[in-house]
Amino acid sequence: MPEFVWRAAAASGKVEEGLLSAPSAAAALNQLRAQGLTPLRIDAASIAGAAGFASKARQAGNLASASLKVRQSKGPVTAADVLALTSELAIMLRAGLALDNALRVLVDMSHKPSIVALVQGILDAVKGGTPLSRALAAHRGLFSDFYINMVRSGEASGQMSTVLDRLVEHMERQRALRDSVISATIYPTILLGVAVLSLIAMLGFVVPQFEKLFTDMGDALPLPTRLVMVMGHAFKQYGVVMGAATLGLGVLMLRWLKSPSGRQWWQARLLRLPFMGRLALKYQLTLFSRSLGTLLGNGVPMLTALHIATETVGNAVLQQALARVAPVVKEGGKVVQAIAATGIFEPLAVNLIRVGEETGRIGPMMLELSNILNREVETGIKRLLTLVEPVLILVLGVLIAAIIVSILLGILSINDLAV
Repeated sequence: MPEFVWRAAAASGKVEEGLLSAPSAAAALNQLRAQGLTPLRIDAASIAGAAGFASKARQAGNLASASLKVRQSKGPVTAADVLALTSELAIMLRAGLALDNALRVLVDMSHKPSIVALVQGILDAVKGGTPLSRALAAHRGLFSDFYINMVRSGEASGQMSTVLDRLVEHMERQRALRDSVISATIYPTILLGVAVLSLIAMLGFVVPQFEKLFTDMGDALPLPTRLVMVMGHAFKQYGVVMGAATLGLGVLMLRWLKSPSGRQWWQARLLRLPFMGRLALKYQLTLFSRSLGTLLGNGVPMLTALHIATETVGNAVLQQALARVAPVVKEGGKVVQAIAATGIFEPLAVNLIRVGEETGRIGPMMLELSNILNREVETGIKRLLTLVEPVLILVLGVLIAAIIVSILLGILSINDLAV
């Protein structure tokens, strides 16, 4: 009969592991559940190495855990850590563990000190009678208002595991959207870097090699060759100063763009850019629509959901426009009228919201709108890449070709003079 190595959580919250025989993995899971255990992992064990496997697996697991702790001994809690914790907590609550026992299991399973400290603090608060949402509110740097209100809705409805599952889905979709945007900028950035390095190599090392050859010709050199030689000479003499000045200006510019006034200036200009502006708008509206739809779907009141969803928008200009929606709704106005008055939603979006409001399904309609906008953003990014990549390659080729042709013109002019 096949044998399986298992790891499970007891009702007390203690993590146990061992070896058992069962006809199949499903039968092994049933055996563990019959013993009052919540399976965390189950793997098939080889028959030849079954004898004494449990103790060896425990020792190997301890060594692996120690190694992992060493590798992860530093570093704060990241967004990926929060997503993993949320997913694991949802699984254990769905399996029937009490909240405090589930948190205790998370403490035992964690190998990162910062995560252990975070979960232990939440566990202590929960054991002291504090609701989970209030315990999370003490760590607002890690858990947003959106996250906390979702958990609060789960506490009110008694469906915490379901709410956490929806929260995990929302967080994964948000991360996938951000990752797609970031990934789309990697290749153009590499091309731009190659272009800059190629120009530095040509002006700093290649062009100066011909300086002695062209020195005696003076004004007899063709104009393109003279221009290239001047640029090469200036780069050779003042390249370090030019590089330091460019770096300094870049740092000052980045620092200014991070300030409230600089960020608002850039975000306003970004929305006015051709093509890029529409992509940026749709990306931000995707965040708003998905957040609002998820919150409403979990029973969060409309005004609260509007305030939280508006905060998820990263563009200050759009945030100011969306902030005018909640006051109109509070005074008794319709959501669709307030949304349309912002002037940032397309007719399709306005009609979807109108249908949702008339049918009482505005939450699902906002989620559907977010899916539509998400697809449009992904399609727009692909189209932009098909345009940007050949343009960068063409510009790089033209610049390098211009330098080479200028040098060749100078060499040909020397031959003409010699004749």
